[in-house]
Amino acid sequence: MAGYKALEIKPQDPVNIKAAERMGRLHDALKASGYVGHPLEVLLVRVLFCLFADDTGIFQPAQSFRTFVEERTAVDGSDAGSRLGPLFQVLNTEDAKRSKALDEQLAAFPYVNGKLFSEVLPMADFTSAMREALLDACVLDWSAISPAIFCSLFQSIMDEKARRNLGAHYTSEENILKLIKPLFLDDLWAEFEKVKRQRNKLFEFHIKLRMLTFFDPACGCGNFLVISYRELRELELAVLRASRDVADARSERLFSANLHLQINMDVDQFFGIEIEEFPAQIAQVALWLMDHQMNLRVSEEFGLYFARIPLRTSPHIVHGNALRLNWDEVLPAERCSFVLGNPPFVGKKEQSTQQKSDLAPVFAPINGSGVLDLVAAWYVKAANYIHVERPARAGRMHGDKGNGGQIPIQDNNAPGARAKTTKLGSDPHFPVLENPIRVAFVSTNSITQGEQVGVLWGWLLAQGIHIHFAHRTFSWTNEARGKAAVHCVIIGFGLEDRPGKVIYEYEDVKGEPHAVPALNINPYLVDGPDILLQRRSRPVCDVPPLIEGITPLDNAILAFTPEGRDKFVAMEPSSKHWFKPWLTGNDFINSEKNYCLWLSAAKPTDLKSMPEVMALLKRVRHFRENSKSSQKFAATPWLFRETSIPDKFLMIPKTRSWRRRFFPMGFVEGSIATNSALYLDGATLLHFGVLISTMHNAWLQNVGGRLKSDFRYSAGIVYNNFPWPDFLQGPKKNTAVAFVHKSQIAIENAVNSVLDVRAKFQSGDSPATLADLYDPLTMPPELLKAHQKLDAAVDKAYEPSGGKKNYKSDAERVAFLFELYQKYTSLLPVTPAKGKRKIKTA
Repeated sequence: MAGYKALEIKPQDPVNIKAAERMGRLHDALKASGYVGHPLEVLLVRVLFCLFADDTGIFQPAQSFRTFVEERTAVDGSDAGSRLGPLFQVLNTEDAKRSKALDEQLAAFPYVNGKLFSEVLPMADFTSAMREALLDACVLDWSAISPAIFCSLFQSIMDEKARRNLGAHYTSEENILKLIKPLFLDDLWAEFEKVKRQRNKLFEFHIKLRMLTFFDPACGCGNFLVISYRELRELELAVLRASRDVADARSERLFSANLHLQINMDVDQFFGIEIEEFPAQIAQVALWLMDHQMNLRVSEEFGLYFARIPLRTSPHIVHGNALRLNWDEVLPAERCSFVLGNPPFVGKKEQSTQQKSDLAPVFAPINGSGVLDLVAAWYVKAANYIHVERPARAGRMHGDKGNGGQIPIQDNNAPGARAKTTKLGSDPHFPVLENPIRVAFVSTNSITQGEQVGVLWGWLLAQGIHIHFAHRTFSWTNEARGKAAVHCVIIGFGLEDRPGKVIYEYEDVKGEPHAVPALNINPYLVDGPDILLQRRSRPVCDVPPLIEGITPLDNAILAFTPEGRDKFVAMEPSSKHWFKPWLTGNDFINSEKNYCLWLSAAKPTDLKSMPEVMALLKRVRHFRENSKSSQKFAATPWLFRETSIPDKFLMIPKTRSWRRRFFPMGFVEGSIATNSALYLDGATLLHFGVLISTMHNAWLQNVGGRLKSDFRYSAGIVYNNFPWPDFLQGPKKNTAVAFVHKSQIAIENAVNSVLDVRAKFQSGDSPATLADLYDPLTMPPELLKAHQKLDAAVDKAYEPSGGKKNYKSDAERVAFLFELYQKYTSLLPVTPAKGKRKIKTA
């Protein structure tokens, strides 16, 4: 009824996790024995192939590999390595070239090809425990396991430090589907439904599937490519069923007799770049194994065995640095259909020297790029990559079942080329696609919040980039051992301004999304105009300035716990007068008390009369003299960087937990706020009421920065750009004074109710902290009800400015606030100009 549609995706089979764990144990055992590096990686990839082959019909009879290990290797494992070597050699030798005296059990293994078994490896020395680990992996039914498990396997056998450096977030299948369904899969299925009863159009659609190419420039172990291939083969299977259903008797007989000619999709349509060798090898093998699994599906469906062994085609997985490589050398852009993947997540502070060096040429044309995360580089590279001329096709595709699977393609290599006919799959060059490339990446939500938005998206929008669909912030889960959840977004984009834009909303970041249609998706992933918030030094509205708390520059020398203060006062009684409560944002929320020596009003005689204080000041001076950032303050060690703060102010911690529905801020008296918080001097109940409302909280959650998963409040981006209710600018011609007075009174009354409930629970023998009161699990119903009344009053105050009476979601609130911001700052609508858009910022 609300216009939402659920995105249905099935969860991952837990058997995949079990398989990864078992292979991880084998890896650990081999590595512990001293078998490491490249040989270990290649050996593991080969073993993985053999495990799949055992249970999927590649090896006949089934369980040939397991039987070979059980029967041909000693129980103590002493000869296991020497036995595997000849087996791998056989798998790399064509039947006609094998020795006629070859052992019968070895001779039964097929020729695999694909160069998987071509390299000669040093022999691995097995123990009985290692042999048991190998057999333990053999016991699993690998036919039930998705080849995407290789991605989880890779993470399960890497230590945590390596995982952090590589930015390897290996993902579950349902998360991959969140990207590929809106990028291409849903559209292809919709097109199939339209043509499935029309023989000629169905044939053209089948040809189209073969023409598509998929490029993951940060492919890792290839899980995005593998799942994409599986889903496309499922679609092709539906095409084959439909083709059989619409065929006449003669065509049906030809169809059954030549089933192997009807399978068009192949692994050579998939391209990738991976910086590490091992996952690049895994990606290639995983695609081959997925191909075989889907061939078995075809065999089951039509009752005819179909296999591609020995391997004839290969995926194009390049081992290299995607930020240094020219992507056109991997897949020329004019032949690319879709770019997709999950580039590494590394923040600006965590980037290595090598990564910064890689980023420099990518970010060269972008001002202020030093604030960007590593993932932003893939957006920049993709934007440059997809700016390619797409030559128009000479004539429309045509053909039917009687033309032997031939299609017209354009030979673009010859001058004055004309359409020629080629047998499907016989030409190494794919036809040029008319449709522009579409891109979708998984990213940390940091590139859609805070200071990165203006830098990255200002440049992207100027290149003519349009966002086609987006998953707003959700918890990104993976299947790996010791998995870490991060808050991510998915953004689909391209150069065309496509209709039918969709935003996937999450009421719970760990829950399921709902698809909401959008007219335009801006860089904050909101249905609103393409506005970029710049860091401002002053608020856009007539409200008090928000100021950062005090920076001590003292290496905590002048900071004290309550016990430390009491101990110091006992030594230096006259210092008691100079102690003040020292509040960090965390102290304020958790009602913790700490203290500092606040000496801004102290005279020289006061300081000299306190020898213990003087001793501390000497330490402060020494620290500042040896610190580049605070040397200029060394001459006044008794002063902090800022020397004054009002006696009463509204305190706003800089960080707010993503779990909290409301921001716990409040009035403070007689304390010093540290620079982990912000304060508002001269704040009234009206200001306080708007700032703790859901309206303002929604703004923070969409435009503020992030510290890991928590929200970061800032003056420059969040507060100074926030559009307050119009009546705060003074009564306007269309705004009655009576309404202004009524709205202000309603907000102030609601704020007093919130403060009264807080006071009730913060007094007594067991007072609650703000952390207790605003924890979603322990928030008192009375407090929630008081906030709901306040929200209603704030929403009402925005109605004369164009606000709604009821909002379905926070995204609607933010969309309205962007419109109001545009009105306040007189921003013009974004307009395209010769393929590039001029973005006006404030």
